Amino acid sequence: MAQLALVRHGQSQWNLEDRFTGWWDVDLTPVGEGEAKASGQLLKATGVDFSRAYTSVQKRAIRTLYLALGEMDRLWLPVTKDYRLNERHYGGLTGLNKKETAAKHGDEQVKIWRRSFDIPPPDMVAGGEFDLSKDRRYQGLNIPTTESLKTTLDRVLPYWDSEIAPKLKAGENIVIAAHGNSLRAIVKHLFKVPDSEITEVEIPTGNPLLIDLDTSLHVKSARYLDAARAKPLPPV
Repeated sequence: MAQLALVRHGQSQWNLEDRFTGWWDVDLTPVGEGEAKASGQLLKATGVDFSRAYTSVQKRAIRTLYLALGEMDRLWLPVTKDYRLNERHYGGLTGLNKKETAAKHGDEQVKIWRRSFDIPPPDMVAGGEFDLSKDRRYQGLNIPTTESLKTTLDRVLPYWDSEIAPKLKAGENIVIAAHGNSLRAIVKHLFKVPDSEITEVEIPTGNPLLIDLDTSLHVKSARYLDAARAKPLPPV
């Protein structure tokens, strides 16, 4: 049996400003840093002996992981960063204030963009302020111009299957610090959540979800470590 901890990054500057962030690389706020440290304290208190960690290539997740590992006295753990754990790409919505976007396009349309499983936001225009085509992190990659939760799942799961799942099957305990939608993709897979229900699954910031897995990676049990801030979990 292996244990998997999923940690959504702490509050970012654009979370605070209520802006669509996606692949744009914004940092944690002081509150977010505190949430990251609290995650590490909660993980340390479990006594789980973690073997390695994974994160995206976005600084809010990377810094969340290292702040948590510092609290765990586990900064020496091997860490793998991969873009396939990035947040969902919000396309042409990137950088926009959510309330202003709703006022312009209507609450219902914004809800569809944010909460439907397979309908993406409008494409990002090439050459715009938030175009990442020249970012060294993504050289040689076919960067998406927008993503739905479905297409986010389509990039996360092959990485899960090839890189993370074999380590868990070998009995390693793993921490993944990532983003609301990339973690939601993993939860959908592990808990076998239907397409129609996964968008309602909320993953709180800075509150580790600890999952007990059997040797076939079936979920045996799961719990948020801060019970006071827990969100409902799909049935096991």
